[in-house]
Amino acid sequence: MQGFDPVFAVSEWLRELLLGWGASELVTRVTLQFIGAFVVGMGIMLIFVVLTWVERKGAARFQDRIGPNRVGPYGVIQPIADALKMLTKEDTRPKGADAFSYVLAPIVAVFSVLMAWAVIPFTEKWIGADLSVGILYIAAVGSFSIVAVMMAGWSSNNKYSLIGAFRGVAQLISYEVPLFLSLLVPVFLARSMGVNSIVNAQGAENGGVWFILMAPLAAIIYFVSSMAEVGRAPFDLLEAESELVAGYHVEYSGIKFGLFQAAEFLHSFTFAALMAILFFGGWRGPGPDVWYLQLFWFFLKTSVFYLMIIWSRLTFPRVRIDQLMNLNWKFMVPVSLILLMGMPLIEYAARGADNWVRVASHSSFNIVLFVVSFALAARSDRKTQTRERVRFEGRPVAVMPKTPAAEEEPAA
Repeated sequence: MQGFDPVFAVSEWLRELLLGWGASELVTRVTLQFIGAFVVGMGIMLIFVVLTWVERKGAARFQDRIGPNRVGPYGVIQPIADALKMLTKEDTRPKGADAFSYVLAPIVAVFSVLMAWAVIPFTEKWIGADLSVGILYIAAVGSFSIVAVMMAGWSSNNKYSLIGAFRGVAQLISYEVPLFLSLLVPVFLARSMGVNSIVNAQGAENGGVWFILMAPLAAIIYFVSSMAEVGRAPFDLLEAESELVAGYHVEYSGIKFGLFQAAEFLHSFTFAALMAILFFGGWRGPGPDVWYLQLFWFFLKTSVFYLMIIWSRLTFPRVRIDQLMNLNWKFMVPVSLILLMGMPLIEYAARGADNWVRVASHSSFNIVLFVVSFALAARSDRKTQTRERVRFEGRPVAVMPKTPAAEEEPAA
């Protein structure tokens, strides 16, 4: 990467400073890694503060209202006021709750999101740990959120929390299947599980083709599965205020409730970042390979997909639990498996051909598979609706029994 790199310059300055103070090479390296992790974690939490304002103002525009506008110009200081409220609000705990699990659950929820950012590349060089199995690492730490949901619901000693946790875990585990299957598609195309390697595989040296052109169906499956994994509308059955009071975290208040909200917002932003990395080239974009342009393209693409998540939340109504599970197990999982088995065959058939022939072959397979599977799903849905309507219309109508008529009094 050309030009001056401020992160590299600061890290070298700190390294020389620590070595000058007499610190060993091991202590210096560990200290720098700790400082880097702290800076990334604090930066991501600062992004959460900004996201709360963006989502509230966006929701206000969608719903034709003003939104936060009292605290600071355009309400920009409203998130700070909300954070202070969370910090100073009374922190209660239900009687009979398991104290250790009750306190640990929101910490695990935030921890699972922050750990994923350790392998996400902001630029070509700005990455915490360029692991060769970065995708596997993200899948592993992302699963911690399931543990947090179950811990919160069980430890609260509340039947509504427990029911919400059961339903939440069923949803999260179910949608992890198509989510992970769709993650394997860019891994296959890049021939690597490293996150930065997947970005480099979409560069000019490899044809300059984003994976969205080769696997549009995998991108759609990933986007829908990620919204269900986060629990955002129309898949917000984890909270379902009208049914379960607030879901698995109904008994939480104060800073613990704020941590659950932070985990939800940051989880959405993390999936938006992964969408940009896996299918849209990540930090790659027009212009020279300098750190500030790479950082700009990364956050621009991530912001676009995060706004799409907000748009979906404010547009579509909540689905039922049976519709949610039918969409996953009867449509997305079979399609993901067919896609994952078919793309290697297309790759083998197109070996030795021009790069654009390879791209067109993969794209055509994705489009055909989507059209055929969608048509079959629509046909099955129509049959189900017809069967339900016939069963309902053939059901005997309940008639109230007639009461015996009162005896008429004899005429005078």
